[in-house]
Amino acid sequence: MKRLLLFLLTNVAVLALITIIVRATGADAALAQRGMDWHSLLVFAAVIGFAGSLISLALSKWQAKTFMGVQVIGQPQTESASWLLETVREHASRVGIAMPEVGIYDGAEMNAFATGASRNHALVAVSSGLLRGMTRQEAHAVLGHEMTHAANGDMVTLALIQGVVNTFVIFLSRVLGTLLDGFISGGRTQERRGPGPFYFVSVIVLQVVLGLLANIIVMWFSRQREFRADAGGARLDGAGNMIAALERLQAGEGAALPGSLRTFGISGETTSGLRRLFMSHPPIPERIAALREGRYANA
Repeated sequence: MKRLLLFLLTNVAVLALITIIVRATGADAALAQRGMDWHSLLVFAAVIGFAGSLISLALSKWQAKTFMGVQVIGQPQTESASWLLETVREHASRVGIAMPEVGIYDGAEMNAFATGASRNHALVAVSSGLLRGMTRQEAHAVLGHEMTHAANGDMVTLALIQGVVNTFVIFLSRVLGTLLDGFISGGRTQERRGPGPFYFVSVIVLQVVLGLLANIIVMWFSRQREFRADAGGARLDGAGNMIAALERLQAGEGAALPGSLRTFGISGETTSGLRRLFMSHPPIPERIAALREGRYANA
């Protein structure tokens, strides 16, 4: 709740700053001259920007069950399924959230994820490869990592951040597109209202560029939450077990999850150069180093 309140207050401050900048630069008058009400545009951008991310969050459990083939455990039929349920129940009690749905999906890679529309209506799923490839202590730590994600409300916060950046991409691309159209068209725009011939091209180009920059912000947050979830796994199961689990992922067949579920897995892709800015997960050696140094122990 505190994190959500801080998030909302931050966005109110950002909106207030945008209002001051638009008025101080005279951009509001320039936009009005071209027939654009920037207040209405901001509302439109927020509706469109948040709609996609919130719908994706609401459907995340359905997507996992449908496209990942996650089989939710009702009455456990195997010893592994019973152990999985009891471990998640133990973690749920310790982190103070409702018991999530627990499932297994078929996959040779070692991976696990938590998703859901709220911390008390989550789904935690592990791959069959993780159950086969990790020791119980390592898997126990992985589940602690995922339950920390759920307890921190990371799924909701990431969706809200995505909604905010989507809003600003839509808003700024249209504001800048209108101003650029007026600049390129020169005095010819003084005699008409509404977008000119360069507006739509400008908006498309700006939306692509700003979208890439916005994605860097979202991925940075995603990487920070992985460090915090690792620290949570270490608190629940010991730093040694969490480090051992990460080392197992590094040495094994860890693989990123598909589509919108990629940012929710414990294992992600490793890359270098500028592409690091678009990684949803930090490199595993950096995560291990953070645990050994206790950098996120109090996060």
